Amino acid sequence: MIALYRPGDSPIHRLPAGVKLLALALAGTGLMLVSAPSALAAALAAALALYPAARLPLRDAVATLRPLLSILAILFLLQGLLVSWEAGAALALRFCALILAAALVTLTTPASAMIDAVARALAPLRPLGVAPERVALALSLAIRFVPVLAATASAIREAQAARGLGSSPLALAVPLIVRTLATAEAAAEAIEARGGIEDDA
Repeated sequence: MIALYRPGDSPIHRLPAGVKLLALALAGTGLMLVSAPSALAAALAAALALYPAARLPLRDAVATLRPLLSILAILFLLQGLLVSWEAGAALALRFCALILAAALVTLTTPASAMIDAVARALAPLRPLGVAPERVALALSLAIRFVPVLAATASAIREAQAARGLGSSPLALAVPLIVRTLATAEAAAEAIEARGGIEDDA
């Protein structure tokens, strides 16, 4: 699997994983409560400014958003046509800021540290039936599958281009779903073969 983490010694790298995840959760909640495009544009600028602070090039931010531009454009158009162009701009800016903030956390935090932080945070909920290890595993798989899916989509596009096929969304979606399900099944079988996650009960 492809690792997202970029080792470094910036102040953001040195922050505990739990602090960064909490900040991300608070930022996400705050962005959902804001609807003014100007405020969301400022949040997006702040998210971009954190990349140099983490000693990461801005091209990492661009690379994070580039595969999602078509989806963001569709959301912007739909929201603009159905609600208002201001709402469309707010939606696109909110998603861009959230995606960049989440990517910054994954670029500056080892996945193992994030999983441990989530498991520790959920430990008090164990008496209520919550299995922190299962939640942490789900989070780990979700994080690790993002670049895998991006690489798979890129490989499918390149194969279609080599065969002279167009860039139809349906032609991309079908093989991408099939390969994603196959990858998920392989991951589930690997986890099962290693004993899975033991229940504490």
